[in-house]
Amino acid sequence: MSELTFEQMLEDSIKTIHSGEVVEGTVIDVKPDEIVLNIGYKSDGILSKNEYTNDSSVDLTKVVSVGDKMEVKVLKVNDGEGQVSLTYKRLAADRGNKRIEEAYNNKEVLKATVAQVLDGGLSVVLDEVRIFIPASLVSDTYEKDLTKYAGQEIEFVISEYNPKRRRYIGDRRQLVAAKKAELQKELFERIHEGDIVEGTVKNVTDFGAFIDLGGADGLLHISEMSWGRVEHPKKVFKVGAQVNVLIKEINGSKIALSLKFDDANPWKDAADKYAVGNIVTGKVARMTDFGAFIELEPGVDALLHVSQISREHVEKPADVLSVGEEVTAKVVDFNEADRKISLSIKAMMAAEPAEESNADVVAVDIDAVIASQEDAE
Repeated sequence: MSELTFEQMLEDSIKTIHSGEVVEGTVIDVKPDEIVLNIGYKSDGILSKNEYTNDSSVDLTKVVSVGDKMEVKVLKVNDGEGQVSLTYKRLAADRGNKRIEEAYNNKEVLKATVAQVLDGGLSVVLDEVRIFIPASLVSDTYEKDLTKYAGQEIEFVISEYNPKRRRYIGDRRQLVAAKKAELQKELFERIHEGDIVEGTVKNVTDFGAFIDLGGADGLLHISEMSWGRVEHPKKVFKVGAQVNVLIKEINGSKIALSLKFDDANPWKDAADKYAVGNIVTGKVARMTDFGAFIELEPGVDALLHVSQISREHVEKPADVLSVGEEVTAKVVDFNEADRKISLSIKAMMAAEPAEESNADVVAVDIDAVIASQEDAE
């Protein structure tokens, strides 16, 4: 039996490798765009930046150090220059594909950072696999501008897995909807009519404001924003503002809110302040052909009928009064149940001779006046 030469023993001691094989190597040199690894083969392995990552901005010297251990996949045993060509990103992608397949089958919730905001949705990269989340699957409500998601870590599930076409679709919408349903359930178990809760102004419209209560939105109608008069909700509320509101009514999934707190109700002591015979002062809030409405305080208006403005004949209130003008008058009728007050300036004037007694002041029925005005029209 012939003895083996030193060269033969050295050759036998070096392992053989094949294209597609996964090997472990030790980093022996790093350049910004190339990594050199000792893979236990007669030639060193070369891992270019293009085969390390899809991110062209990466400086390999910042992410890899000499002495690091790495698992890589063999692309070519001889790259033409006697060296072994390696890839890391393709091995990561192979493993990523397996990871995504398992997540798809198990309906697992994944996390990844948004790499790109596209016209039609978001793109995330997980284990070197790019996943597309269409705009319609980003949230449970339509969002025109998705730029706020740039660089943000989001959760999603895989709704479509097609490795042959390299089509991987993510779905965030169902997670958002499920989370909202959970929060809504917790909210409705916690709140009751009459509670005062804190919320965030989510949207302001012409008729009111929608308040996010942390699980569901409540409507604060313009008529419930103040005991007084509100010209427009946008003059009172800004989106994002915090506000304490009263839960006025819960009807199924609908919540009606109010800012008319009982302790601020201007009618609670109105019977004393506006008793018949009292002299009061207020400002003209608005006018009609039959009279002027006088704001005595926010939330308390009184009717000054056209016949009670002066002892002289007045055709229309606008002939002698203007909006914003301050007037002083006597209370001639107070109806607490219906929250109606009638005023008279004429009642404060000196009495006329007996033959003109038909000018004596009488209480004005507001409903009757308005009704007769409507009939005339």
